[in-house]
Amino acid sequence: MSAETSVPRPRESDVDISDSALFGGLLAEARYAFAFFDPDGRVQRVNDLFTDVVGVPAERLVGRVPVEALAADLSQLITHAVQGVVETDAPVTESRVRVRTPEGEHRHWSLSFSPIHDDAGELRAVALVGLDVTESRQTEEDLRRSEERYRSLVEAQSQLVWITSPTGTVVEDAPQWRAITGQGLEEYLAHGWLEVVHPEERRQTEEAWKEALRGRTMFEWNYRVRTRASGYRHFEVRAVPIIRHGRVVEWVGANTDVTPQREAEEMRGRLTDQLGAAALRTARLQGATAILAEALTVEQVVQVIIDVGRTALAADRSAVALLDPDRAALKLINGEGVPEAAGTSGEEIPLSHTSVLTMAVNSRRPVFAESPDSLRTQLLEAGGDEQVLANYLTNSDERAWVGLPLLAAGRALGALRFSFTRPQKISQEDGVFLEALAGQCALAVERATLFEREHKTAETLQRSLLPDRLPVVKGLELAQRFRSGSRHVQVGGDWYDAFVLQDGRVAAVVGDVMGKGVKAAAGMGRIRNAMRALALTNPPPAAVLTGLDRVFDATEEEEQVTTLAYMVVEPVTGEGTLALAGHPPPVLVSPQGTAMLCDAQPGTPLGWPTSRRQFRFVVPPGHTAVLYSDGLVENRKRGLDAGLAEICSVVTEAPPEVVRSPHMLLDFLVDRMLSGYEQDDDVTALAIHVPPATKSD
Repeated sequence: MSAETSVPRPRESDVDISDSALFGGLLAEARYAFAFFDPDGRVQRVNDLFTDVVGVPAERLVGRVPVEALAADLSQLITHAVQGVVETDAPVTESRVRVRTPEGEHRHWSLSFSPIHDDAGELRAVALVGLDVTESRQTEEDLRRSEERYRSLVEAQSQLVWITSPTGTVVEDAPQWRAITGQGLEEYLAHGWLEVVHPEERRQTEEAWKEALRGRTMFEWNYRVRTRASGYRHFEVRAVPIIRHGRVVEWVGANTDVTPQREAEEMRGRLTDQLGAAALRTARLQGATAILAEALTVEQVVQVIIDVGRTALAADRSAVALLDPDRAALKLINGEGVPEAAGTSGEEIPLSHTSVLTMAVNSRRPVFAESPDSLRTQLLEAGGDEQVLANYLTNSDERAWVGLPLLAAGRALGALRFSFTRPQKISQEDGVFLEALAGQCALAVERATLFEREHKTAETLQRSLLPDRLPVVKGLELAQRFRSGSRHVQVGGDWYDAFVLQDGRVAAVVGDVMGKGVKAAAGMGRIRNAMRALALTNPPPAAVLTGLDRVFDATEEEEQVTTLAYMVVEPVTGEGTLALAGHPPPVLVSPQGTAMLCDAQPGTPLGWPTSRRQFRFVVPPGHTAVLYSDGLVENRKRGLDAGLAEICSVVTEAPPEVVRSPHMLLDFLVDRMLSGYEQDDDVTALAIHVPPATKSD
């Protein structure tokens, strides 16, 4: 966008251009901002629009240089432009400036500077003409953004865009297309995209394209295209006519490489045909996958593999070996060695000894031997001992063998060995099935190995972080229940603790650190240890939670969420205080079997800025207070409010003998609250029971 660089010269007429009234009217009514400067750069005259733009009245401008009256950036631009006109006696055009209006709006102006001469040709003044180009600038910006979005969309979709004339002639370069086809620019412009279409498809493609041109309809087609490497790839094309005022001005097309989809479709077709002949084995593979998904330990996975070999493959013998990369050997998990390997016995098979298992691992490919002759040939080519092999084949009843590598992300974990006492024809469908089975077994082995490693760490953490036993205190009975919500790792973020304070009172806490596994357990351990230290130093619940907030900020991640309920109770009397950090309220159970939720404010999780409060909470003799984690009352099918109402209802159904025993009460609550629901979280509960007073008391 631009403005004229000088005041337009009017056409010849009988009007005197020197008429001051006419000139003044021009300045006043024009949509342009005008300013005139003498050769020294001083303002001679301005119109009202100019003063509105710069925000300075005319009387403060006339007779002064711009730097004395205007903002620094604007005055600098004008001063340099005027100097340029004076020095070169030539116009200075297309200077852009952004000006803020009194209303706070930013407007964009295009400024042009032109020399004004007298009749003798002497430079008398420099004229500034300004045009508001805000709207046109916004239009440019919108257009630029639209082009960027279009280009980004095309690149994101990996499409090749091309443009032709209304008659279908290529008139514009398509570098992406030429990069794939290897066409030169002249060749592409001369013959276009049809030149590289597969000969078998070119005639039909050309006819369909001409039909679209004649009918001005969308062109949709697919064909093979010759690439730079002389191979062919499959493309889908869609082209549309761009119509303006009822006429086609150009065609815009986009080609999409669908070779991967075509190849995938062809592969799926082949696999469907192959697996169609082995439908029963496919069903068995699905069953094996489901069973493997339930197996947690390596031992369980191996047993599943043996069962699958016996049922799905009708194998007479199965062996599983896992790779020990440090020793460059396979460790046999089951079986009695690998008899075809020379010099091996027992549980370890060096990778240097040729066998069905080591061949599968070393080559990372299945080994199929349909007969003794086939096995002999393959093992001898791999460097096997001919004498040992001959002795084995003479004395063994095995007549066919399958070796499958266990691969996870290309990394060898071990191998499977299945053998048969009869020759076995391994069809293509059998090979697909066996490779799929090996893939599922490899995933199960990897998962089980990780499980055992983390499980061992988690168990160690659990033993160290949860109390071995609850304290025995006269005038108070404590009971706890913990049920893991994870089938894979036996520790999570739930925890409980109870200990005797220096003044004889008992501190009890139930907490919940978001997450599962070692990370959650480690966070739980830090909070538990900090809480003990704070409670033994300054036991009031509000003080302990305030201290935990500081610890949490210093040690835990910002997105970590941790809640807890902490109370201090006096044995015998049950007098106590309670504080909650975003945790469900305790339940107070009376000797008559009624339940009441504590109405203390739940507060916020640890680490959230808040003023911690504590509340009086009494457990009268004969009553029981139950602290618990949200896993007891909340799950995917039951909200928290419904769960809190349900736990109170469940308490009323408890028999009298259950209400009197904190241990029986917790068993009753956990069993009834989880009945009918799939447990998806840890469940932790801690009961504080104050025995009823007796005459001896």
